[in-house]
Amino acid sequence: MAWSDMYAAIGPAGVVLVGVACAGVYLALKSYAFLFFVWRDFRKTFPALEKDEASGECMSYDGDNPLICIVRDIVQTHANHSEDIRAEIAYLFHRNFEQLTREICYLRLISVVSPLLGLLGTILGMVTVFRTIGQNAAPDTAMLANGIWEALITTIMGLCVAIPALMAYYFLMLRFKGFHIEVVEYSYRALEFCQRRKRGKRSGEDDDV
Repeated sequence: MAWSDMYAAIGPAGVVLVGVACAGVYLALKSYAFLFFVWRDFRKTFPALEKDEASGECMSYDGDNPLICIVRDIVQTHANHSEDIRAEIAYLFHRNFEQLTREICYLRLISVVSPLLGLLGTILGMVTVFRTIGQNAAPDTAMLANGIWEALITTIMGLCVAIPALMAYYFLMLRFKGFHIEVVEYSYRALEFCQRRKRGKRSGEDDDV
């Protein structure tokens, strides 16, 4: 189908909806892939860091996994400055996952805007129908059908974009909140691990004395 034929079939609102749908698919796949690889790397790397007794400093990590960076910052910096570790984790989540949070919000925006674009297409299609009726005493049924088609197809397109986008948004948000809970548990575990190590070093120094 040529560009002109597609534009005539779905109208300007439909063309915008196609672009919005492509953006939604891109954001959903990119966000899911990012969360998947971050979690896989976290599950693979974090146990090795816990067992690393050769390091003189707890949670010495210079990689770019945001989940491990959050636990590291909690253990090395923020745990000594705040009694509320959960609040510190929430702050670090916002700082380390700022881009992902923005992309997920865009996905939510797409789910809200798409039905409105569909409604706009419906209105434009009905305007075409009534203009044709007003300009012609005996309006061409083909022209009327094109206007009604545009009115209906954009509504369908808007819903077909909005429903998957909303489902993807809530799926990613639930997964993201699950990461938050996991990081809280791992942070407490890492803090306990480092405290045991410090107590062990102190007892060893006392024995040497």
